[in-house]
Amino acid sequence: MNVRGLLFLPLAVLLLAAGCGREPDSDTPYRDLETIRDSGKLIVLTRNAPTTWYIGRDDEATGPEHDMAEAFAAHLGVEAEFRVEPGVPEILAALEAGEGDLAAAGLTILDSRRDRFAFGPAYQDVTQQVVCRRDNVQPETVEELVGLDLEVLANSSYSRRLRELGKEYPQLKWRETSERTTEELLRAVWERELDCTVADSTIVDINRRYYPELITPMNLSRAQSLGWMLPRGSEALQRAVRDWFQDFNDSGRLASLQERYYGFFEVFDYVDIRTYIRRIDARFPEYRDYFRAAAEEYDLPYTVLAAQGYQESHWNARARSPTGVRGIMMLTLNTARAMGVDNRLDPKQSIFGGAGYLARMMERFSEEVTGEDRLWLALAAYNLGRAHMHDAQVLARRLDLSPHHWRDLKQVLPLLAKKEYYKDLKYGYARGTEPVRYVQRIREYRHVLEKHLE
Repeated sequence: MNVRGLLFLPLAVLLLAAGCGREPDSDTPYRDLETIRDSGKLIVLTRNAPTTWYIGRDDEATGPEHDMAEAFAAHLGVEAEFRVEPGVPEILAALEAGEGDLAAAGLTILDSRRDRFAFGPAYQDVTQQVVCRRDNVQPETVEELVGLDLEVLANSSYSRRLRELGKEYPQLKWRETSERTTEELLRAVWERELDCTVADSTIVDINRRYYPELITPMNLSRAQSLGWMLPRGSEALQRAVRDWFQDFNDSGRLASLQERYYGFFEVFDYVDIRTYIRRIDARFPEYRDYFRAAAEEYDLPYTVLAAQGYQESHWNARARSPTGVRGIMMLTLNTARAMGVDNRLDPKQSIFGGAGYLARMMERFSEEVTGEDRLWLALAAYNLGRAHMHDAQVLARRLDLSPHHWRDLKQVLPLLAKKEYYKDLKYGYARGTEPVRYVQRIREYRHVLEKHLE
């Protein structure tokens, strides 16, 4: 929610029991499970970052850790209260002082942390990556890190890994900071203030969309697991987390969450993203009001419609293809007629026509397709046609996959190009990889656009 370079743990090994310790007593700094339930709230320690907790464009809190913690709190019958700390050191100190019930902040499960804390089940696997700027240094070995201006987050898995490597490479030097976040360090590298830093692959993959000149010339670790951190001795709370996570995972909700936040990250295209960022400033303002008005009229997400327009034409109102589609939303002649568009090269007509057609595609799926899945399936239908999407849903059922969730259909669609699958389907062969890439790019462009417009 790949991420390129991000490997999710096999589900069979996700449920790692964690932590042990004494039973709570009156001197423990943490609240026991009964107290949490009686209070009506679960206090969650987190940090402000796109991989954890942040305020979205609708002015509501969101993020992977936010959504998981909200789900767990609902399972307990309480509300989640988020306390946002500046960074990992402050989170660990606050949890140890009993200022929160658990920490959900993209924390790596380390043996060195088990002396002070317990962990919930592992829910994601990440790799520590060295991050530099492509027109600066590009170290590919630990020896090549020697002499570089390297700074990492203090009291982090990154600093611990560097200390391990420092035993073998005593000339390796770096600075540790508790004043800046990992995201700020990435920006510092992008601004050439630092040579390199270290970050988890999830964090890197998201931030490269904002700072496309960043590169990852080497991994600093093998895959490591992320998990919630809990006070040692909070055994009842730990059991509650494990029991809830078992159902959260088995029901497919974990997979849905990962798809929502990371499912559109695959191969990073530096040239494309850098060009796109320039065009947000140079081209987008001319059409912004049209996209906003059309999105409002057809009840569509404004930034998704704008991102779709870029995917179709790079916001070129006079675009045309050899197959006859034209305009900023690249409408076919038949689609344009159906949507009342008499001039496909008129940007306003094209944008409103494309929005109307996308809304029509959304209406053509059953009520069982809900939330953003309806939008992704509609975009795929816009690209491929509703008939082939019907075949994909039929095939999904045959393969015991969900016909209502994009995470499953994006696995099925490429099979429409294989004779062994399409020969028994009503509408036959289709280039099913194209709508998968189409939706993925739109989701990526949306992500970058929203960040750029903040």
